[in-house]
Amino acid sequence: MKKILTHPVGMVVFALFTTLLWGSAFPFIKKSYELLTITSSEYGEQLLFASYRFFLAGVLLLIVSVFIFKQPITLKKRAYAYSRLGFFLTFLQYVFFYIGLSLSTGVQGSIIAGSTSFFQMLLAHFRYEDDRLNRFKGLALFLGFTGVILANWPQGSTGVTFGVGEILLICAMISGAFANLIAKEYSAAYPVAPMTGWAMVIGSIGLFIAGAVLNGQWFPFHFTQTTAWMLLYLAFLSATGFTLWNLLMKYNPVSRVSLFMFFVPIYGVSLSALILGETIPPQALLGLLFVVAGILVSTYLPFWFQKRG
Repeated sequence: MKKILTHPVGMVVFALFTTLLWGSAFPFIKKSYELLTITSSEYGEQLLFASYRFFLAGVLLLIVSVFIFKQPITLKKRAYAYSRLGFFLTFLQYVFFYIGLSLSTGVQGSIIAGSTSFFQMLLAHFRYEDDRLNRFKGLALFLGFTGVILANWPQGSTGVTFGVGEILLICAMISGAFANLIAKEYSAAYPVAPMTGWAMVIGSIGLFIAGAVLNGQWFPFHFTQTTAWMLLYLAFLSATGFTLWNLLMKYNPVSRVSLFMFFVPIYGVSLSALILGETIPPQALLGLLFVVAGILVSTYLPFWFQKRG
């Protein structure tokens, strides 16, 4: 597995697949909210829905760990590590994210979601001596973030504001970036699938308690066959996406993998158009070119300069 994930082609394929899964979450969450009549002001129901999603994802990963990977899922001497990861990866990130998104717009949420790569690479710069920022990584960050902004910039007279919602979304991205670094370090000592599974289960319990307190009910939803399948898909993409991402982070430099996070909002915009019938803005294609350019600058330009030197 390590050989595949560290190979340039393998790393790119798995990173693109993982970000595709995460990008598909945007339209599926939006459609689930519509079918379950969850409004933007119902924070408790949003957190409860998130808790169901991550609990199912965590349980799925623990089952796969036992029966497919043949890995132990015991919490002995690992409870603190898994709880710490679950707090930042699942609980704190998604409390900030869901409440922040309800106070902001989908456009601004997508733009800010692209900042995860920036925070992840910045934290890695101070945390790892062998993963410092340089001119190539800086240029790649600039191109990637510019691409995300272009792809999601509102058209017409719609403006972009900055308030409590946007601050909470940035806090969510920082929490997620920090959680990815924690996962990278813990993956050296713990198996990735059980670690990720327990982090989701433990974090989902916190989301469930917070949602139940805010909503006053534990199970306010009436699931149909369609909404149940959508919830299962969201659980599947969380379990698969976070496990693959943690494996990529384990075997590769943070800065090399982080840039692919810029594809998440690009995929989100594109899949929303396909699934929800929304229009793809023309600038999304231009934004995609900037994101791809950033990946190429970070991945191949340093090697080109080394060969010329």
